[in-house]
Amino acid sequence: MKNDIEMRGGDEVDLSALVHGLWGQKWLIFTVTLLVIICATAYAFLSKPIYEAKLYIMPPTQNGIAELNYGRGKSTELDPYSIKDVYDVFIRNLQGESLRQTFFNEVYLPSLSESQRQGPYDRLYERFSRELVIRVAGKDTPDRFSITVQGDDPIKTTEWAKAYVQRANDSAESELIKNVTTEAQVRARNLEQRIISMRANAQRVREDRIQQLREALKVAESIGLKTPAVNSTAAVDITVETGNRMDYQRGSKALMAEVQALESRASDDAFIEELRPLQMRYNFYKQLNIDPARINIYRQDGSVEVPESPIKPRKEIIVVLGVLAGLGLGGFIALIRFVFARGEERRKHRQMIQN
Repeated sequence: MKNDIEMRGGDEVDLSALVHGLWGQKWLIFTVTLLVIICATAYAFLSKPIYEAKLYIMPPTQNGIAELNYGRGKSTELDPYSIKDVYDVFIRNLQGESLRQTFFNEVYLPSLSESQRQGPYDRLYERFSRELVIRVAGKDTPDRFSITVQGDDPIKTTEWAKAYVQRANDSAESELIKNVTTEAQVRARNLEQRIISMRANAQRVREDRIQQLREALKVAESIGLKTPAVNSTAAVDITVETGNRMDYQRGSKALMAEVQALESRASDDAFIEELRPLQMRYNFYKQLNIDPARINIYRQDGSVEVPESPIKPRKEIIVVLGVLAGLGLGGFIALIRFVFARGEERRKHRQMIQN
C-alpha cells in the first residue's frame, strides 16, 4: 500500500515536472507555432486559387426531338425515337473517351505553358481527368448529370464547361442525323428497286399483250374479220393461245389500233397499280433533310455562372490547421527535449549515488 502511494506521488511529481518543463520551453513552442503559421498563411495567400464551374444537364423534351421523328411513326416503316433513345446517344458521347482525348489535345494542352507541357503525357492527362469530371448529379435523379471543370481562371473554366457539353452535343447530333438519313437512304433505295422492278414487269406484260394481240390479229385477218363479230359463236373451233381466246372477234381494225397504241406507249407508269404511292414514299425518303437547329437532345438545368470565390485554397481552414499543427509540432519538440533532459538528470543522479 505504501509503495502504491509513493508511485502515485511520483507520478504527480512527474506530471507536474512535465507541465513545468513544457512551460519552461514556451518560447520554443511559440516560435515553432509562429513559423508553421507563417508557412501556412504564406501557402494560403500565395498559392494559385482554383475555381470550379459546374453545369447540369437533363433529358430533352418531346418537342425537342420532334425533328428527328419527322416521317416516322406507326403509319410508316420507321420506328420513332424516344426521349431515352436520343438522350442515351448524347450521354454516351458526353462520357466517351474519344471526346475527352480530343478536348485534352485541342483545348487543354494549348492552354498550358511551355514548361507545363514538358511533363509526362499520362501525368498531364491524369491531371486533366481530375479537373474535368462528369457524374450523376444525384441518386434520386439518375438522368441528371453534372459537368464540373476546375482551373485557375474562373472565366476559362466556365467556357470550358460550356464548350465540352457543346462538343458532345454536336457529336451526338451528327450521329443521330446520320442514323436518320442513312435509314432514309436505305429505305429510298429499296423503294427505288421496287419501282424499277414494277416498271420492268409492266413492260414485259405489255410486250406479252402485244404478242397476244398480234396473234389474234392474224386470226382476224385470215378469216376476213375487220369489225367485231355480232355472233361470237361463229368461230368456236378456232383456238389461239392469247390472253383472251376470243380477242380475234374484235376485228382486225381494233386489234391493229391497240397494237399500235401499246407499241407507241412511252411509259407504263399510269397503268401500274400502287406505283404512285411508292413514288411518293420514295421522294419523301430521298428528300428527307434534318435541320440541326431544330433539334435539342438535352436540356441545361439552370444557368452557368462565372465562379467568384475559389474552392481552393480554403484560407481560414489552412490558417487554423497551421495553428494546431504549430502547437502540436512545438509541443512535440519541447516534449522530446524534456524527456532527454530528464534522462540526462537521472543518469547523473545515478552516477552520484554510485560514487
